[in-house]
Amino acid sequence: MDIRPFLISWNITKRCNLKCGHCYLDATEMDGNRELSTDASKHVIDEIVFINPQAMLILTGGEPLMRDDCMELTSYAANKGLMVVIGTNGASLDDKAVRDMIRRGVKGVGISLDSADPVYHDGFRGISGAWAKTTAGMDLLRRHDLDFQVQITVTRENISEIPEIIAYAYRMGARAANIFFLVCTGRGQEMTDITPQQYEEVLTYLVEAERTYEGMMVRARCAPHFLRIAHKLNPESQLLKGATSGCIAGRGYLRITPEGDVTPCPYMPTKAGSLKNRSLVHIWATSPVFESLRNPRYSGRCGDCDFSESCGGCRARALAATSDIMGEDPWCEYEPEKGQKLKKHLDTEVVWSRAAQERLSQVPGFLSAMVKNGVERYAKAKGLKEITPEIMSELRKRAGR
Repeated sequence: MDIRPFLISWNITKRCNLKCGHCYLDATEMDGNRELSTDASKHVIDEIVFINPQAMLILTGGEPLMRDDCMELTSYAANKGLMVVIGTNGASLDDKAVRDMIRRGVKGVGISLDSADPVYHDGFRGISGAWAKTTAGMDLLRRHDLDFQVQITVTRENISEIPEIIAYAYRMGARAANIFFLVCTGRGQEMTDITPQQYEEVLTYLVEAERTYEGMMVRARCAPHFLRIAHKLNPESQLLKGATSGCIAGRGYLRITPEGDVTPCPYMPTKAGSLKNRSLVHIWATSPVFESLRNPRYSGRCGDCDFSESCGGCRARALAATSDIMGEDPWCEYEPEKGQKLKKHLDTEVVWSRAAQERLSQVPGFLSAMVKNGVERYAKAKGLKEITPEIMSELRKRAGR
């Protein structure tokens, strides 16, 4: 099987201008001593291009804009053909920075926002005035016509206002609202999760909210149970055919730390290898960690579950709770049923017609990879061999877009 990462998250620095209590990286303002050099970083980009020249590369931190060569690395990767996205808190954006991003080939920006209330957001992010700077950054991106998505972390304190935050992101012009669920790593080890019941409630809401906002995607991230919830509410739901199945860590996704360690995802500290002594190509192809995620043998309820192929639980959360990367995900309340499993539709190969490729090229910036993946899964589920503009229109209509 040809498995290539289509999404790479790279924490290029631990330096940060905020003090977020949930930071998985435990970032600080001055910590930049062990970062990969500019030349070494460019070599890593070359390797990413070798593995998958069409991958999406997310440069994040910490706060990536605090690294002096951030834009140099951005333009190097963009010139190589990668789709580059900057993950920022938005607090340091100004006209010059946004214009520079556009000039350097940035296709989109991910901005973290945890509340529509400035007081809560500032407290969560550890700096007074953070909300005002972040939302001003969103306004700048909109005025410069650079696509952005809003990243929302669900906590016990803001769970009741998730609908309001999503609505605010829509009013600000975001192209996507991504809802993340805290995994207790880094500074987040000291925080308390929402309950499994609350987790299910948010996912249930998101199944419906995904249809509400014309022109803006609403998605649960690092929440493979989302497909189970969608299946429960509507077994024929197009979300089942248009979303990524299960945890993609180690299968289509990897993370690189500032020091050059490679892990399956930002919330999974298990090292697959170090770029200081092994190539990324070798790590991706031979790491036992990645191999176990590609051929999983889950334990506990995840192993018995009839949704194990389409969901499989969050491996990072299972690791944090059980010290076993194949362990049971403690946030899932579902009791496995015996019977046919909900299958992933990954076996059928499909091709894109020239007209469909042209239509895909019109999808804004960093949304294209997600749209491409969703359309292909929809086509595979229907047993189609070729994707045409008519198929894309059909999926859009059925998904309520």
